[in-house]
Amino acid sequence: MPATLPPCSILILAGGRGLRMGGRDKGLLAWRGEPLVAHVHRTVRGLSDDVVVSCNRNQADYGRYADQLVADAEGDFPGPLAGVIAGLKVARHPWVVVLACDAPRIDPALIEDLLALAQAHDSPAMVRQAGYWQPMFSVLPRRLLPLLEQAWQTGERSLQKALLQGRVQGLECAEDDLRLSNFNSPEWLQD
Repeated sequence: MPATLPPCSILILAGGRGLRMGGRDKGLLAWRGEPLVAHVHRTVRGLSDDVVVSCNRNQADYGRYADQLVADAEGDFPGPLAGVIAGLKVARHPWVVVLACDAPRIDPALIEDLLALAQAHDSPAMVRQAGYWQPMFSVLPRRLLPLLEQAWQTGERSLQKALLQGRVQGLECAEDDLRLSNFNSPEWLQD
């Protein structure tokens, strides 16, 4: 990571039900001979000494890709906002990169661009792709935790809506940017 960028924690969200994958744990599904989470981990490992994986099952399997494991405070897979809250609580650095476990084509350049944008504006940064926010590719200041917890307590369950209640910087990416591909169906795994 360029020396000018701040130290960061990496939070890989792997706590979903995997409904579009038939209930299978997406992060552990194989793509090109390895679990999806292994591809994400390999990309981020050199960027941080604090990789946190938020998972609600298969902790032993995810443990090999994490310095720390967290789970949602509530059962029944409440969604990414719950995973982000759990991750921010344990993150060791003031900036936290949030990524989905099913985005194996992410690259360090995108993460560094998000970090630089967040640091330059001292605010959260999130990818915008073809006019749509992509909260699974974002950088958050850890100090945002109380605001996200407050949103949760008032009934908000959408990470995107909770983040957009404040000031967020958008990193514009092309609609066909393959780095942002989420593997949301079994067909994606055939590549």
